[in-house]
Amino acid sequence: MGFVKEFKEFIMRGNVMDLAVGVIIGGAFSAIVTSLVDDVIGPIIGMICGGIDFSHLAITVGSAQLMIGNFIQAIINFLIVALVIFSIVKAFNKASSLAKKPEEEADPTTKICPFCKTEIALDATRCPNCTSQLQ
Repeated sequence: MGFVKEFKEFIMRGNVMDLAVGVIIGGAFSAIVTSLVDDVIGPIIGMICGGIDFSHLAITVGSAQLMIGNFIQAIINFLIVALVIFSIVKAFNKASSLAKKPEEEADPTTKICPFCKTEIALDATRCPNCTSQLQ
């Protein structure tokens, strides 16, 4: 009975749920990025490279046929997907950093008591720590 309780606590922790949501969204996002690479970016690169398709490239060793063309194509697809994801994440980080107000520009809400050097409210007229009258 203790194992089931521990497992339930493990599953219900926030980071496990966040990970599960991330995996599900990642799977859906992967389909979008794969379509972008296969249907939009891939054909453009194919036009630029003269229609080169590595998928049929193979080497025969004895009776085995090594389909290295598929491997090369998978590497190219990976690099394109990585570049697209990098660009999207970089744009998202840039947009979110522009939306945040820098800490330096935030209006102060506290001040330092000149007598006891403790932090007090900005509109305080008397220090609650040393009871000094403030100007």
